[in-house]
Amino acid sequence: MIFGKRKKEFSFFGDLKLNDGEIRLALRETAGVDYERGYLPTYYFRICSAVSGEVYGRCDLRIGTNKNVRYAGNIGYAVYEPYRGNKYAYKSCILLFELAKRHGMKKLTITCNPENLPSRRTCELLGARYIEMVDLPEDNELFLMGEKKKVVYEVSL
Repeated sequence: MIFGKRKKEFSFFGDLKLNDGEIRLALRETAGVDYERGYLPTYYFRICSAVSGEVYGRCDLRIGTNKNVRYAGNIGYAVYEPYRGNKYAYKSCILLFELAKRHGMKKLTITCNPENLPSRRTCELLGARYIEMVDLPEDNELFLMGEKKKVVYEVSL
């Protein structure tokens, strides 16, 4: 799905059971397309223990593609400090891949900051292919927040 300037119909799935026995992704909210800002339809999740419900971090999945995906990617994740080193970002991405496939996606872009070695390692563990390192355009929201470059990876589903 390419979300450019033309409007497309989109429906979120309500029957989400994203759980691998160790972690589950608990849906926090969804956000529809924002054509003016170039935002894709997005699922926002908490990464939780499948047993206790303790929250380990957060992740999101942007459905479709547009020019912003090159910089922000389709997947974002953050694991809170005390829970790092347990491959929760990796495990979350595997669950998100299944949701992306349900939406008919064939590939995903994941980006990270060049100095974020744990995130780069997560991309490698996922089998993502390194595409390039890009300079953020000066009018990009990430640039305006102080970021300058992104490493771009692609995952075939």
